[in-house]
Amino acid sequence: MKSKPSISVVMPTYNAEIYIARAIESILKQTKKDFELIIVDDCSTDKTLSISKRYTHEDKRIRIFRNNKNLKIAGTLNKAISLTRTDIIARMDADDVSEPQRLELQYKVLKKKPKVAVVGAHMMVIDEKGEEISKREYPIASADLKKVLFRYSPFAHPVVMFRKKVYQEFGGYLENIFPVEDLDLWFKIGTKYDFATVPEKLLKYTLYTTSSSHKKLKSIEILGLKVKLNAMLKLGYKPTFYDVLYNLAEYSTIWFMPSKLRISLFNFLRSRNLI
Repeated sequence: MKSKPSISVVMPTYNAEIYIARAIESILKQTKKDFELIIVDDCSTDKTLSISKRYTHEDKRIRIFRNNKNLKIAGTLNKAISLTRTDIIARMDADDVSEPQRLELQYKVLKKKPKVAVVGAHMMVIDEKGEEISKREYPIASADLKKVLFRYSPFAHPVVMFRKKVYQEFGGYLENIFPVEDLDLWFKIGTKYDFATVPEKLLKYTLYTTSSSHKKLKSIEILGLKVKLNAMLKLGYKPTFYDVLYNLAEYSTIWFMPSKLRISLFNFLRSRNLI
């Protein structure tokens, strides 16, 4: 790689041997070519690492690292970002697919709008077989994106692009609040910078029928509530009356509604922009 890239794509991996090749190839097919792809493997026990390494022989833009111990997603992301050579970071997961124009379109937004620190996009939700299930859209304007912070994350984490300097300014991802480390960071960044969304579906997001998040939904949502309370008490955010009602309903249903049903209900409502 003779010249410095303009974008660093960071991809944490863990036991993703079924999907990793598809994910890597979707980045290599981007219309914007001047990027580096940083892959950090979080102690996979399958063939994820060996499959990833094959691509380094074909494309020198790819750099691969392996954790000495399992750091989980936030720790692995922080490490990956520390290894990057650019100020523009694009997130990517090992089981998703980026559309060819993703990097190009998101990069243009950050270049044209210096006040924007994070840019997301719409996405298509697919199952393990790659079949389309539903679409998920997000608000476009910064003010509208910030309005939904108390209901759901204003960005699909695997399809964000952000400025590394801003990420560093707010201390990066907290590593002890998985999996709401992204929501915490968006709350912090939103106190000072703008958000944006590319109004196109730029990612195919893999939704699993069985997931560890289903089993841990109660603890996840309690962590989410703590992040929201912190935003109110320490960051100056003020939820609307509707936000309060929504969170009361969400919290109360934790105790009697099955996790799988709650996730299905949320996905149904989000796919129709009803929340």
